[in-house]
Amino acid sequence: MILSVGRWLQIAAASATLAAYTGLSHYCNTHGIAALGATLALTPPLLLGLSLLWRSTRPWIAGPLTVAAALLLYDCWPQLEKKFSMVYLLQECAMYGLLAFGFARSLAPEDTALCTRLADRLHGPLTPREVRYTRQVTAAWAVFFAALTLAILALYLFGPLAIWSMFVNFITLPLVALMFVAEYAVRQRKLPETDRRGILATVRVFLSSR
Repeated sequence: MILSVGRWLQIAAASATLAAYTGLSHYCNTHGIAALGATLALTPPLLLGLSLLWRSTRPWIAGPLTVAAALLLYDCWPQLEKKFSMVYLLQECAMYGLLAFGFARSLAPEDTALCTRLADRLHGPLTPREVRYTRQVTAAWAVFFAALTLAILALYLFGPLAIWSMFVNFITLPLVALMFVAEYAVRQRKLPETDRRGILATVRVFLSSR
């Protein structure tokens, strides 16, 4: 699939923003830049939370709650500056932990595995063999995200802060990308007859389902 110039510019801008964010985050963690570190750590969850708040509630409710959150943030700011690396920890563990829980929960007998639903949307209907494979892939992703969560927590508790910061800022996302590539390679061998639309198509369907 050939991407338009506008889409390439969007990808480049997003990549540059991510690179700047991770680089600054690592610098703040390793050099103790408290004010900037706390700001960077809190910006993503705050933006996400406020976006969900204003989309899911009426303005006369969202407005006062936003003001209350701002006042609470102002009151707690000195403590947040002292513990800003812990904010990063909670953010990373929450994100990957929720992903692990989401994949694992979909493996319940009464539910449809998450990867099965994604594959069905991408090139369904699925054969019984494909259903079994996508269920196994769902379990693999659940284990992967659980292991990633535990690794992040263990490095924070027992390793040097610089090593932990290097891991969460520069290694976790490449590991996720490597997992996508590894799964795609296994799928080509296990299901050679399946209609394959590439890794980007899989990622796009996954993101659109969130």
